[in-house]
Order: sequence, then C-alpha cells, then structure tokens
Amino acid sequence: MARLLDVRNLETRFYTQDGVVHAVNGVSFHVDEGETLGIVGESGSGKSVTVLSIMRLIPSPPGKITNGEVIFEGRDLLKIDEEEMREVRGNRIAMIFQDPMTSLNPVLTIEQQITEALELHLGMNHQQARRRAIELLKMVGIPAAEQRIDNYPHQFSGGMRQRVMIAMGLACNPRLLIADEPTTALDVTIQAQIVELVKRLRDEIGMAIIWITHDLSLLAGLADRIIVMYAGQVVESAPTADIYRNPRHPYTIGLLQSIPRLDEKRRERLAPIEGLPPDLIDYPQGCPFAPRCRFAVERCFEEDPPLEKVGPEHEAACWVKPVGQEVLAAWRAAVLES
Repeated sequence: MARLLDVRNLETRFYTQDGVVHAVNGVSFHVDEGETLGIVGESGSGKSVTVLSIMRLIPSPPGKITNGEVIFEGRDLLKIDEEEMREVRGNRIAMIFQDPMTSLNPVLTIEQQITEALELHLGMNHQQARRRAIELLKMVGIPAAEQRIDNYPHQFSGGMRQRVMIAMGLACNPRLLIADEPTTALDVTIQAQIVELVKRLRDEIGMAIIWITHDLSLLAGLADRIIVMYAGQVVESAPTADIYRNPRHPYTIGLLQSIPRLDEKRRERLAPIEGLPPDLIDYPQGCPFAPRCRFAVERCFEEDPPLEKVGPEHEAACWVKPVGQEVLAAWRAAVLES
C-alpha cells in the first residue's frame, strides 16, 4: 500500500508568560492510502495539536512548530509557502472539528459554507457548486436536502450539523480526512450513526482517515491501526487487533482497564488510572508516565524510553514493556478480590 502521509519527529511549542509548553515532542507516524489511523489519548496528550500542526493551523504567536517533517504526496507541508498550503487545506486534506456549532459560521447559510470550497478549489460556478452541495447533503443522510441547504446552522440539530461538517470535508474529494473527536458532543446513538456514516463514505470514496478520540473502544471497528499518545509523545503504535489483544505500554493497559466490558459474565469494577498528566511546562526528565505507572522502575524516572519494536508492526516506548493480557488478567483478579 502506498504511503500517503509521513510525519517525522514533529515538535510543537507554545511560548507563554508562564513558560514554554512542550505540546508535541518528537511525534512520528504514517498513514497509507485508504487506511484509517486512530489516535487516542486523554485530554492534553497532544492529539489535536499534532494534527493542527500537520495542517499548519497552530496560532502564531504563541505557537510554533520547532522541528520535524510532514511529507504528504511527496511534499514537506512545513516547507511550502502559505498559498500552496491553502491549496492543500480543504482540498487534498480536509478536517472535521469537534464542535460543529463553533466551526460553522452562524450568519451564513449551509449553501454558502459548502459552495465556497467548491468554487475556490474546483473552479465551479455557483449553480454547479449548489448542485454538488445538495448531492453531498444527500450523501451524508440529510433529508430534504434541496430545502435544507438554504437553512442556517442553528436550524439543525447537533447530529445534523456534524453531518454538514462531514459534507463540507468531503466536498473536494480529499485524499485524507482528519476527524478531531467529531462525536464527543453527541449522544451515543448519534455517535454510532456518525461512525457508521464515515465508515461507509470511506469505503465508497477510498480516502484515508485520521480519527482522533479519547475513547479507545470507539476505534475497535473503525481503525486499521492505532497510536496511543501521552504527554505529547507516541507511547504505543500497533495494528488495532494487537492493541486490544496484547497492549505493551502501561498507559494503553490502563486505558483498556477503564473500558466497560459487555462480554464479562459478572460485573467488574473499572480500574482508573491514578494521578494526573504531567505539567508540559515543567516537562519531566524520565518517562512522563512513570509517576502514574504501576510497573515503573528506577530507570523510568531517569531516562525517557524510545519507541522500540516489540512485535511485527508493534512499537512501545517503555523500559518494562509488560505483557498486556497477563497484566489485564491479574488486574481483573485483583479488582474482584478487593
């Protein structure tokens, strides 16, 4: 499968009055054509800043991309000029944001917001763009699209607004769609509908997807591969099945332990990850997860482990690298006894 996006050693900093925030710290990953990559981690782990850096949407000041390469279709997006980057945004790479109400312009109709990209990137006239916009609204499941296209965002429900955002993202047939927690503000039923919609459109159009979430369970039937981020770093990367069957980083194991299981015969108490993420201004010397880790040894507080292979296509950044299923079984037994 051909490589579409290759992110190498990406670093992003925010220069504030309180100090330098180490938001993204040497992140590397890739996305192949037609692949779905899941990026998971708790709030503050650097997921959104990573993809905003890829899109060169980091506010400057205070933010700055200080190192790395973002190779997309053979070009380093960090080195091209702003005019070339505008040709990429919304055209070759599209992005769906977390809250559609703040992403959609409240004083413009849905037609105006979808047709703008079609006229700018594809050179359509207004009638052509309107017809295409109606097709897109139908594609994402909005009923009476011919009438609803003239409505304003406040006339749509939250789930329908997110469908509009997806239609806008797909307008120019992008090679890569980035979805930044697009279902977080929606109820569970609508979340499932949006995920199924994106999966169907991915299969029909053949685009690659980066799906960002804090909910590891959501990626089970969606992603081909998953990278787990913590404190601005990638701590584990593997095919989706390997992440669930044999997690090798303590943070990944902790995330899995906090997910309710539907296949258990008896109820178990969920095991939370104790403690808080590190202060990214006062960045720790060793492994950033060490103060919260049940397996930490002395070396963990002194040296930050590199991302190393622990299996075919499986990498983990951990000096201990506990065997996931054995640990999960032991934790379950300990929870039942307590």
